Amino acid sequence: MTVNTPLCFRGKKILAPMVRVGTLPMRLLALDYGADIVYCEELIDIKMMQCKRVINEVLETVDFVAPNERVVFRTCERERERVVFQMGSADAERALAVAKLVESDVAGIDINMGCPKEYSTKARMGAALLSDPDKIESILTTLVKGICKPVTCKIRILPSVEDTVNLVKRIEKTGIAAIAVHGRKYLVFSFSFCLLERKKEERPQHPVHCDVIKAISEAVSIPVIANGGSHDFIKEYADMETFQKATAASSVMIARAAMWNPSIFRKEGFCPLKDVMQDYIKYAVRYDNHYTNTKYCLCQMLREQLETTQGKRLHAAQSTQEICEVFEMGDFYEETTAIFEAKKTSLETKMQDEDDQTDDPDVIKMAVRFDKREYPPQITPKMYLLEWCRKEKHPQPVYETIQRPLDRLFCSVVTVAERKYRSTLWDKSKKLAEQAAAIVCLRALGVPEGKLCEGENHLVNKRKRGDQESLISRDHGEDLAEPSHKKANFIEEPSEMNVPKM
Repeated sequence: MTVNTPLCFRGKKILAPMVRVGTLPMRLLALDYGADIVYCEELIDIKMMQCKRVINEVLETVDFVAPNERVVFRTCERERERVVFQMGSADAERALAVAKLVESDVAGIDINMGCPKEYSTKARMGAALLSDPDKIESILTTLVKGICKPVTCKIRILPSVEDTVNLVKRIEKTGIAAIAVHGRKYLVFSFSFCLLERKKEERPQHPVHCDVIKAISEAVSIPVIANGGSHDFIKEYADMETFQKATAASSVMIARAAMWNPSIFRKEGFCPLKDVMQDYIKYAVRYDNHYTNTKYCLCQMLREQLETTQGKRLHAAQSTQEICEVFEMGDFYEETTAIFEAKKTSLETKMQDEDDQTDDPDVIKMAVRFDKREYPPQITPKMYLLEWCRKEKHPQPVYETIQRPLDRLFCSVVTVAERKYRSTLWDKSKKLAEQAAAIVCLRALGVPEGKLCEGENHLVNKRKRGDQESLISRDHGEDLAEPSHKKANFIEEPSEMNVPKM
């Protein structure tokens, strides 16, 4: 498949992928200071496959949200042509599924083949892939053929220069756009007699092997991105060129030096650390970054100043607001939060107006909610409505459920005997919305809905007589006897309302 993107990996200064550091605020700050390309932190394929893509209209971002409502990956238009999504994967099909999920919102896809941490290698991801060239080839070839954006990978070097070069040549044949090389070794020792595999990697205090990166650069035609020079080479902007020349690489990727002060990408030299940290906090508030992540990144910048009064106050902070107060930015936090609240209110009002204008006038509506405490155990309005339809020889009820974009609440319309019914109140779950629609229908028809206050419950009696197979219900009233043709129309890109907490 032809790559159709302006992203180029030659002559670039790149922010490396860093766990807990490479989130949206740090990526945007690095771009502001002069980085050409930014990589997000490694995100695991299985976790990403569970996410839903959400348009966040309040923050003007694209969020990938887990089932527990946690934002796993957040991006915005500012970085769309410059951000590379780094993935942890050991399976070609899972990697492709995730790449297809995010490819319209990023500039490229990277597979992590250099992480030596146990959580990664135990799952046969990261540096563990270096001992499985067949799997490497399968993953990269599948991605290159399956998506339109450029594919890259990031590796560590092997104990042997020859083995490393041979592996990179094989990787080049998959058609990837570039390869990032961390110039420290990943060693694997196997002890079959005790069924133990021990892994050891060179740490940052070990010298980076520029000669090996240079050998790779001279052996392949694709761009090679040199990484790992923060300790030995890169102390300021000019050192990036020194590192690039020493490795004969096409581009340079920086991790720790950028984590300590992202203004290292600035040609004019470092900005005062106080200004850098305040700029970072502005992005963290603007894009509702979780306070624990914000605090972690700021601590990495403070480093030796963590024992100062300011450092101790930062360490004790338990919210974004408290972090802002530590850096004398309380007013900024209040102003930004007020803007978000006003925007949220405006969007809610606009949405309600649109809902009122497009609402079907033929739908019978009432303001009702389902409260399971008002009903006998395992007896619900949906069951009563189904029973009534069978008795009157009507088709089974059909439920059409939608999710509202801004607040992600649900509303359901039930069709019975060619008439439609719905509650005007929106619920937090699909099940509750369907039960509310059933209540509206039953009340409009003047039919009992099964509440405890209605006296003797004939469905309860039927259950006691053993007719349980058709009436067993699920949590909150989902019964197995419901029609299989029930419809559910979900808006694929609802907007998550994720505003900084006051």
